[in-house]
Parts: sequence; C-alpha cells; structure tokens
Amino acid sequence: MGAGRAGRSVAVALAAAALYALSTPFSKVLLADIAPNMLAALLYLGAGAGMTLLAFARAMRGDMAGAQGRPLEQADIPYAAAMVALDIAAPLLLMEGLSRSSAESVSLLNNFEIVATALIARLAFGERVAARTATGIGAITLACVLLSWDAGAWGFPPAPF
Repeated sequence: MGAGRAGRSVAVALAAAALYALSTPFSKVLLADIAPNMLAALLYLGAGAGMTLLAFARAMRGDMAGAQGRPLEQADIPYAAAMVALDIAAPLLLMEGLSRSSAESVSLLNNFEIVATALIARLAFGERVAARTATGIGAITLACVLLSWDAGAWGFPPAPF
C-alpha cells in the first residue's frame, strides 16, 4: 500500500469514526419526533443507500478490488443467520435504549462498547490483543469507571425497560 493510499485510508477511517460518534447525539435529538423503530429503519435505509451509491461509483470507475469473496458454504449458514438477526436487533435495541436513557449514560456505554467488543473477541474467538491495544482498553475502562463514579457508588443509571 502506497503512502498516498495509506493516508487516504486513515482519513476515511477517521471520517467513519467521526460520523459514528455523531450518530448517537443526532439520533437522540431525532427521537424526540420519530419512533425508535422508525429511526432504526431510516438509519439502515440511509446506510443501504450510501453503500449502493458507493458500489455504483466503484463500478463506474472499474474499481471492484475486494468485491469478490468466497461463496457461502453450508457451515457458514448459522453464522450468517446470526449476523443478520443481530444486525436487525442491534439498531432497534440501540434506538429504544437511546430513547429511554440519558445522554450521559449512552455516551459512557458507547465508549464501553470498545471494551465489550474486545472482551467478546478474546473470550469467544481467542483473539490476541497487543500490549498497546490492551493498554488502550484499560484506559477506556478506567475512564468509564471514573466518569460514572458518583459519591462512592458507581454504575450506569438504569434504563426504564
């Protein structure tokens, strides 16, 4: 990968992270007027439209590198089905929780998602974690604990489910 392509990849990754970070506060504002399940559907519709436009632009440029993957096999079906089910449930649960929780709780939980993902990867899939990554995960955990500390008792305010 050339230096120009690497720089572009970093810029795209940073833009994706910024948009992801902005999606929660904007969603919280929109939930004042839109039902959680409708907002989840609209977010997915927007993501699908964006990916369609991206695929169309790549096809027009003839840049289809990486578009081909290996075909699904019988052993992949349970994993694919679980992925589809979780991809449907995740935005619905996120928007429902966001509509019922404070902005502070949601922000902390959103940051702690990184820690949860790393733990799941390690425990469920045996993923190795580099020392620098482990240090970052520890720092995020410590920051979440310190930010949720309240007069000697810490925890997230319960969502009224």
